[in-house]
Amino acid sequence: SNGPLYDWVMGERPGHVSPTLGLDLILGFEAIQQATTAKAAAALITQCHLPRECVPTQFLESKEVWAALLADMPLEAMVRNLGNMGKAELLTPMSNATAFVVNRLHDETLIKRARLHPIKVLAALRTYGQGKGFRGSNQWPVVSQVVDALNDAFYLAFKAVEPTNKRIMLALDVSGSMGSPMMNMPYLTCREASAALALVTANVESNWMITGFAAGDSPTMRRGYGAAITPLSISPRQRLDDVIKYTQRHNFGGTDCA
Repeated sequence: SNGPLYDWVMGERPGHVSPTLGLDLILGFEAIQQATTAKAAAALITQCHLPRECVPTQFLESKEVWAALLADMPLEAMVRNLGNMGKAELLTPMSNATAFVVNRLHDETLIKRARLHPIKVLAALRTYGQGKGFRGSNQWPVVSQVVDALNDAFYLAFKAVEPTNKRIMLALDVSGSMGSPMMNMPYLTCREASAALALVTANVESNWMITGFAAGDSPTMRRGYGAAITPLSISPRQRLDDVIKYTQRHNFGGTDCA
């Protein structure tokens, strides 16, 4: 024999799921396609450590199935599926699943190991906090402890970003158009995303400055063109909401990178 995986590719089926064969994931996937109940699907998820992508659509509204998935779910996948777990009534106030999620979102070591970027956490925070998806009709009850944990995870995720150790200047567009939603992230505005990235840079890098395309009293005002670059007083100790409000207060100028 050339090994169990080769035998499987060639059409030989051992007929049972066993970790010793090295085929538990593949055979588990095949088995769950034949499952007729959510209970059977959940058992296969637990036994074979199946990810959500292996689960047939008809089982993705089951609380039992999502509970089985959550046990081994990677952190980024967990953050991405908070709404789905809420819709399945797995994430509810004072539930064991909610406590599990909140504890993971407070685990700085886990966040760093998963290399979870702050922008992904922020997008999840805004989406989950809305209580509904931006595509389709998915809705879920919002648990305040999960929202608070996502907010904390945003700042913890700064340490998951590796510094470039180069000299960096950020020039932010502070115009009114920055209130527009981001593409594919309608609950996150361009202003929020740029402020978040500025805050990440201020916390991660050691040699940086942040400016804005703001007109007014700037000594660099180019008369007649309405464009200027003005230093912005953004501190790594600030909170995101403060940075967003701060960038909104400026008289914006033309976004002229020249």
